[in-house]
Amino acid sequence: MLQHIVRMPSFLLFVVSALAVFFVAQAAVTVDCGKNSVSVRWIDVNSQVDPSLLRLGNCPPTQVSVNSQGSEAVFYSEFLTCNIRRLVTTNEIIFETEITSPMLSKSTPVYYPVACAYKREEDWAPPLYDPLRFHTHGQGDLKFRMALMKDDFSGVATTTTFSLGSMIPIAASVVQQNHQPLILLLDECLASTTSELAPDSHVYPLITNKGCLVDSKNTNSRFLPRNQLSEIRLSLQAFKFPTGEDVYLHCRLVAWEPRDLDSGSKACQYDRTSSRWVLVDDPSQSSLCSCCDTSCQGRKKRGITADAIAVNSVIGPLVII
Repeated sequence: MLQHIVRMPSFLLFVVSALAVFFVAQAAVTVDCGKNSVSVRWIDVNSQVDPSLLRLGNCPPTQVSVNSQGSEAVFYSEFLTCNIRRLVTTNEIIFETEITSPMLSKSTPVYYPVACAYKREEDWAPPLYDPLRFHTHGQGDLKFRMALMKDDFSGVATTTTFSLGSMIPIAASVVQQNHQPLILLLDECLASTTSELAPDSHVYPLITNKGCLVDSKNTNSRFLPRNQLSEIRLSLQAFKFPTGEDVYLHCRLVAWEPRDLDSGSKACQYDRTSSRWVLVDDPSQSSLCSCCDTSCQGRKKRGITADAIAVNSVIGPLVII
């Protein structure tokens, strides 16, 4: 197996089994490990196996061809999908699965292991995704939380499955211990097909431009009235990616001085009746939202900075049917 050491900035230094060719019976297998995914090419010159019956983990090929030169199956899968398993050792993070064929196949069953090994960073810790529990993140003397909720917000949701077009209740809050009173804002939210964002992740913007609920321009997604400044509620209209994959929500939570809102720290949504952006917490100051269709910068704050009291939270996977 040909192995290369690849150096990538701000990511893992990893060992990749790249373009390594193996033979299983009369088949040649090429494995190409990427940053967050793996591509596998199966070529059988004698066409001993129907390529459409092959599986990478539990996923069928993304491309199949049969001609006079033999048969070919191509697989592409992001890690942690298609029954790809993650194994963490002292020094490595390994994503592994196998190519198999059904036992009903007349030819000899296929079993070929596929693995991508990456060097583990010293401070690496597994991400925890449990959308049925509050996600708690500590930052100084603040604790941020975000979760799916029941329709009436009386408690945490009991399901992660939603009908297409239905409303998904979400609550985020900050628990303040000895800190001055703060208002919680959603600075940014993206929907993605992956639990960890990467350059090749499929994403759909929900909240951008420092607090603008851009999804409200074309859907029924809305912020809900606050019960307290330290909590923000969002009713998000369920949608599907064209690929039909599960949905992960990535949000940046920011706690801020409530008397110091500006165009860079706000909660805005689009009112389609009046065709204008509205500041949820004080409609009389909706001029702060006028930048939502351009670029919101905000002025520099003294004493409190977004970096000091902001966290990223992920909930999912959500199943949309």
